[in-house]
Amino acid sequence: MFIKILIVLVLIAILFSLGSGLYHLTKGREHSTRLAKALTVRISISIALFVLLLIAFATGLIQPHGIREGLVQEEQTDKQ
Repeated sequence: MFIKILIVLVLIAILFSLGSGLYHLTKGREHSTRLAKALTVRISISIALFVLLLIAFATGLIQPHGIREGLVQEEQTDKQ
């Protein structure tokens, strides 16, 4: 459960960085360095989230689920 909370917190940080970049974008040229910093932070956090997801999947902290399992079950039901 801790890993899921951590993932949500990282996603919130990415959204905060996105909002910060939007704010500095609308302020004009004098804020261009802050805009670049916000973009750098957002990219760094996104890469860290991707690595975190890979590690969590590899160690079994999160399990994949979703559409593929539902399709396989529907195909098996149709064949019967």
